[in-house]
Amino acid sequence: MFDVIGRRRWFYLFSALITIPGLIFILLTFASNGQAGLKFSIDYTGGTIWQVRFADPNVTPAQVHQVLADHGLADSTVESTRDGAILIRTRPIGLPSPPPSPSPTPSPSVSPSASASGSASPAGSPSPSASPKASPSPSPSPSPSPSPSPSPSPSPSPSPTPVSVVPTSGEMGGIATALQDKFGKIVAQPQLTTVGPVVSADLIQQAVVLILVGSLGILVWIWFRFRDFKFGVAALVAMLHDVIVVVGTFAILGTFIGLEINGLFVTAMLTVIGFSVHDTIVVFDRIRENRARHSGESFAAIVNHSILQTFGRSINTSLTVVLTLAALLLFIQSSEVRPFVLALLIGIVSGTYSSIFNASPILVTWHEWEQRRREKTLAGRSPRRAAT
Repeated sequence: MFDVIGRRRWFYLFSALITIPGLIFILLTFASNGQAGLKFSIDYTGGTIWQVRFADPNVTPAQVHQVLADHGLADSTVESTRDGAILIRTRPIGLPSPPPSPSPTPSPSVSPSASASGSASPAGSPSPSASPKASPSPSPSPSPSPSPSPSPSPSPSPSPTPVSVVPTSGEMGGIATALQDKFGKIVAQPQLTTVGPVVSADLIQQAVVLILVGSLGILVWIWFRFRDFKFGVAALVAMLHDVIVVVGTFAILGTFIGLEINGLFVTAMLTVIGFSVHDTIVVFDRIRENRARHSGESFAAIVNHSILQTFGRSINTSLTVVLTLAALLLFIQSSEVRPFVLALLIGIVSGTYSSIFNASPILVTWHEWEQRRREKTLAGRSPRRAAT
């Protein structure tokens, strides 16, 4: 029988080897002012999202990226969408403001008196009312045209420049002109937006709050479920291990290959946290059952039996998810989805490892530490009682 608990120090050492480098690169993010460590996408740093569709459907993202690089935007990401458009993400670029709308000018109004005078006969001609024999019946008006309306009619104001209008001025206009000179006309522009730093700060704050609230809720629930604070802390430590592994891996990859953290990364982390805790609870639940069945055995032996009994289930469940994620990672080309899948893949592998080789051994280490402390306390009281 494999003794997981007896070799727990080796598993602690392996966890240290895979978390400490990640922690170093995470800290480098702040020490190097973003030059090393984590690389954040425009969802966090702010930037411009531009989606265009060319008349030539054979234009590739690599060709568009080359034009952007010639204009000093080599760090931009370019990908093709399902509907054949090109999606560009780059640093913040000032968008040209639409031309000012002219204020509506009312049409000149004509008073009713002017209307009446306008319909009168020209000067010098005899007026019908001046005739000595006025007819009692009304005579038709000799005016050839109807009188103008007395109320002003405002002219319609032009609508603001729509998003579909391709920029022609400023830096964005220069890039658009260069793209059209090389690849032909841009026939559609479904999206052109700039995310400012205020939005990015909100996203970072929401991500931190979500993870902290989720961690606190997990701690309280496990504490209540197992009636033991140690179970909650052990699960939280294993979960923190998985978070550090995922974030640290992205910090290392961001330093060497420029892998960015996008808006889906928060979703991936919350999923990893949930999966890690779920796998840990399966082992904890078996420990609680075995403590009632094998009350005469040591706590370390009970935990080791529980780990081995749930080992096959944990591996099979995780392996099914890992194979699916590996297939997605190999065949999906989207630059938005691939980091999300990679984070899930790393987190689930780490979560399976930590629930078996970290969370349960931490329980045993804590339990043995409490026993030793209790024995020292009792041993210290015994000589004093003998002396009295």
